[in-house]
Amino acid sequence: MKALMAILATAGVLAAGGCGSPPRHSGVAVQPVRKGGTTTMESAPDVLTISGDFERIVVVRIKRGMDLLDGLKQAVAREKIRNAAILSGVGSLTSYHVHAVSNTTLPAQNIYYKGQGPQDLLNVNGYVMEGRIHAHIVFSDNQKSLGGHLEPGTTIFTFAIITLGVLPEGADLTRFDEPGW
Repeated sequence: MKALMAILATAGVLAAGGCGSPPRHSGVAVQPVRKGGTTTMESAPDVLTISGDFERIVVVRIKRGMDLLDGLKQAVAREKIRNAAILSGVGSLTSYHVHAVSNTTLPAQNIYYKGQGPQDLLNVNGYVMEGRIHAHIVFSDNQKSLGGHLEPGTTIFTFAIITLGVLPEGADLTRFDEPGW
């Protein structure tokens, strides 16, 4: 119970800014966007913020043997979550599959890596954007820590517990992870 209260208190601090106000930005860059076979120029803010409160906190437990990404997808669908912040996550793994960027010019290129064996799941963070999960994980064995963008094939050993801060209707994260915007 104390652990849950600590998570909720942390979420409350993070939510103090929240998500109910209209987006704010500073500076505008123009980016090409393809729509219906034609390229148009669309402005992208240098900095975009959304303010408000979390609508609710959802704590998800995923059991042994399940795929971590699939479990998150099931929880988001069951709870009808459109947009959320993945605040934290812990547990253990028997296998991992992640990717990381492997270059510094656009378009980004990814390197994928996977492995087997016991791993502590140290953190899960990221976002749910219009129902799509963009999660990153950090995990370790007895010698090293690794991390990256969560891919299918990351299997839970004992359990995984993930905390989601659900954003209210009207919060729009649709383009937040588009690298060219």
